Amino acid sequence: MMRILLIAAGGALGALFRYYLSGLPYRYTEGSFPWGTLLVNLLGAFVIGLMWGLTEDESVSPYLKSFVFIGVIASFTTFSTFALESALFIRDGENALAGAYILIMNLGILLVFAGLASSKYMKLMGGSI
Repeated sequence: MMRILLIAAGGALGALFRYYLSGLPYRYTEGSFPWGTLLVNLLGAFVIGLMWGLTEDESVSPYLKSFVFIGVIASFTTFSTFALESALFIRDGENALAGAYILIMNLGILLVFAGLASSKYMKLMGGSI
């Protein structure tokens, strides 16, 4: 039961972080491109790589991992929203925009590797969780 409560609490935090950060780009940009979704997905990809790299070899509580990975990060990233927005671009005939969005969003895979590399560097410099 404790794990469920931690996941729920992490999910609430992740959703609030997503709400706040995804709204920031719209204050500074115009148009209909989903900059907020792009921001949270790319940031989430980096953070999940970083956190996994920092905790993978450490004896971190499974409760803490559930809170962070299943709760906070999973509710923060918005892949389903990304999929919907991509489909809507295609449906509306915005094929070039859809292609660019899908290509850019997949930079998240590279950002996971960047997060993993950053965690190794942090560990070398004496950082730990």
